[in-house]
Amino acid sequence: MPAGATFKITIAYEGTGFVGWQRQAAGVSIQGLIEDALRDLAGTEVAVVGAGRTDAGVHALGQVASFSIERAMTADTLIRAVNARLPDAVRVVAAVEAAPGFNARFDARVKTYRYRLWNADVMNPFERRYAWHVPGTLDVERMADAARAIEGRHDFAAFQAAGSAAKTTVRTVASSRVDATGRDGLLVYEVTGDGFLRHMVRTIVGTLVETGRQRRSVESMRETIASRDRAAAGPTAPAEGLFLTSVVYDEGSSGLRLSESRL
Repeated sequence: MPAGATFKITIAYEGTGFVGWQRQAAGVSIQGLIEDALRDLAGTEVAVVGAGRTDAGVHALGQVASFSIERAMTADTLIRAVNARLPDAVRVVAAVEAAPGFNARFDARVKTYRYRLWNADVMNPFERRYAWHVPGTLDVERMADAARAIEGRHDFAAFQAAGSAAKTTVRTVASSRVDATGRDGLLVYEVTGDGFLRHMVRTIVGTLVETGRQRRSVESMRETIASRDRAAAGPTAPAEGLFLTSVVYDEGSSGLRLSESRL
């Protein structure tokens, strides 16, 4: 394998205690940890691009990142070498050599997020880092009906964080579903789309919870979308319940697949 290879890696992380994906002036970020590990490995600065900028406390099962490194190595060696330099809460779970110019952010086509809610009077202590505790009765059918109203191509300005600087607030959501898992208290919201605004998923969840509590009608979800007004939507759900589960790319866009490994 020639030096100067571009890699696509898939990363899982437990986001508790981190400032999020993006490197910041203060606090520990996932991007910063991976760049530090690669700098130690390559002996030079390595810029890492992530598919999604998850916020502080948000977790990932399938975050994707890309970078070029001026050192010849196989994907298997890369995984082991980087993981040896990362804390236990962050792991590279897969790697593939990608085509030159591959960009994990701009080449992404579809992302899926999952949000977990614990709907019981008492919070399971083993779920406290991975779900939002919502006591009291929730009408799951009403929530599911309201969730389906999210599907399609819409202007989601009402669900973005205040002060966001997105060039456009129009996004396409392919699937939006609320399901009871069969486990006592656990509800899961899963949404798939071509992109998401900052706090968009968490604000949708906050709005769905208000619907489940019968504080707003199922039909009001469409009215909220049409309003383009953040004040019309519900509260922003806490970060700990949110997971970036997967990022999908066009066939072949992730590269040559000359050297691929998954641990």
